[in-house]
Amino acid sequence: MFSLKPTRRPLASTLAVLAATAVAGNVLSAAGPASAAPGAPGLRPSLCGHDQRPTPQEYLCARPGDLVEVRIGDVRPTQPSLGHDEVYYKLGRYTLGKDEINKKFDDWCETNGQVEAASADPDARLDDPDSFRCELPVGQETPESVAAMKTVVIGPGGSLFLTDGHHTLTSFYELPDGGADLRIRLRVVENLSRLPRPRFWDRMKAEKWVWLRDARGNAVDVGELPRNVGLAEFDDDPYRSLLYFGRDIGYTAGTIPFQEFFWGAWLRDTRPAGLAKWDTNDLAGYLGAVEALTKAQTALSPDAVVDGGRTARELGVLAAWNDGKARDKGEFGKLSKPYADAKPGKLAYALAYKAQLADD
Repeated sequence: MFSLKPTRRPLASTLAVLAATAVAGNVLSAAGPASAAPGAPGLRPSLCGHDQRPTPQEYLCARPGDLVEVRIGDVRPTQPSLGHDEVYYKLGRYTLGKDEINKKFDDWCETNGQVEAASADPDARLDDPDSFRCELPVGQETPESVAAMKTVVIGPGGSLFLTDGHHTLTSFYELPDGGADLRIRLRVVENLSRLPRPRFWDRMKAEKWVWLRDARGNAVDVGELPRNVGLAEFDDDPYRSLLYFGRDIGYTAGTIPFQEFFWGAWLRDTRPAGLAKWDTNDLAGYLGAVEALTKAQTALSPDAVVDGGRTARELGVLAAWNDGKARDKGEFGKLSKPYADAKPGKLAYALAYKAQLADD
């Protein structure tokens, strides 16, 4: 069981746990290397092991594959917008859910590299990890459980730049038992802390680890990116929400960062029939938009370029709509379930939560 009491103080050292040698990555050394030579031209010298500053940064020595524990209020977004309705679905599921174990514990365990929740006390809270238990204990992670974790790049000064997980961490941030001080582990994609800031952003752009288009498709500068997670920090991108609800109906989510944003850019450019406007507060209208979107996706050739040089195949397009299943079956069938159903669909939860917000 993962047991760590949340605290407002920075961690004294980075947590880096990998289950076995099969799991990619390294365990961080508290001592660091015995010595370090100055960096090459244009690089800052390594501070690992001999940082004499009064407040050393704890992530400077993290390596790709390391698992680092973070305070979610300290991560820096790499995109200017969210699909707010995706977050509303998660918050609806967490607060109005009909699950035996609250889905928020499953999501926390998965994000933490521990698969899902095995059990939870009646009064369990996210900010009290002793009150619930994950399927895998810390230290027994598998390659599969680590692959499902959200990801971060270490930037200048040891700053944490989130490259996947904006919706999940924002959902945790918005919960009464979440907030900025909630702690979670993230998997390190790369450590670019030694790069000067301009070269850091050049590398982030080259690797496509940052999305610099707003909710209307206009270019934004890195200085315009949000400073923290939380709904109030992000513009709402309705297409991004629509793509989320279309997962496994028109395409399958993969490992390409900002996958849904590429599809969203394609939507803005092509405007498939039925997507000029849809009622985001009506289940039937929203379902109609999801159906129009996903059928337009599956009508594409796998080699068709969607956006940014990415093809439909690279972006996970399915060979057949709803994976070849009938309209009332498969993922579209699940999505269609109203809130009154024993197992409501994602859209139903999003709409129920939004209705509650309107009443409040």
